[in-house]
Amino acid sequence: MGMGVDVRNRIAKRAAKEIHDGLIVNLGIGIPTLVADHLPQDIHVLFHAENGVLGTGPSPKQGEEDPALCNAGGVPITTVMGASYFDSAAAFGMIRRGYIDIAILGALEVSETGDLANWIVPGKRVPGMGGAMELAQKAKKVIVLMNHVNKQGESKILKKCTLPLTARQSVDMIITEMAVIEVTKEGLALKEVMAPYTVADVIANTEATLKIGAAVHSIE
Repeated sequence: MGMGVDVRNRIAKRAAKEIHDGLIVNLGIGIPTLVADHLPQDIHVLFHAENGVLGTGPSPKQGEEDPALCNAGGVPITTVMGASYFDSAAAFGMIRRGYIDIAILGALEVSETGDLANWIVPGKRVPGMGGAMELAQKAKKVIVLMNHVNKQGESKILKKCTLPLTARQSVDMIITEMAVIEVTKEGLALKEVMAPYTVADVIANTEATLKIGAAVHSIE
C-alpha cells in the first residue's frame, strides 16, 4: 500500500527524534530523505551521502534547487555551513570504517531477528544496491522507515524475509505509519503506536511475533 505525503512526513518526523547533537547520519532513498526537514534547529549533525557530500541540509524550496547538488538517489539537496565534498571512494571509506553513527534506510522487508531486505525484487530492474549493504553492516545504529504492509496488504515485518537479504541481523529500529518497533536480542518489542491505529491493529498487520510491554504508548 502506498502512503500520502503527510504520512511519510509523520514517519520522518518520528525518526528525527532518534538523532542527537554531534552525530554523523546517512539518509537512504525514499522516506529517509525527509528526515532532515524535521530536525530541530538546535540539533547540529552532519548528514552523509554516498555520492560524496558531508553536511547536507533540508530539502530546497521548490524553484530553488541547485542542479549541481543532489544526494545519492539524485534528489535535490541543500548544504549547511562547513559542508565538504569528496569522491564516492572516500564516502564509502567513511562507511566501511564505521564513522556513520546512524543509517536511516528504507526497506522491502525486515525479519524478527533484524535481517534487512531492501535492494531487489527478483525479476524487476533496479539501478543497483548503492550503499545499503555497507551501511546496514557498518553503521552504529540502523533505523528502517517503511510502510507496515505491502501493496497486497501483506506484512513487511516477517518471521523470516522472503526477498534476497541486504544484511543479516542489522536493523535496530523499525518505524512505520502504524508503530515504532525495536529489534532486541529477545525479539521485536512494540514501543509506540501511531494514532489512530491500536495495538490490536499493529499485531493484526505484523507477521512476526511482537513483545508487548506495559510501557507502550500512542503517538497522537
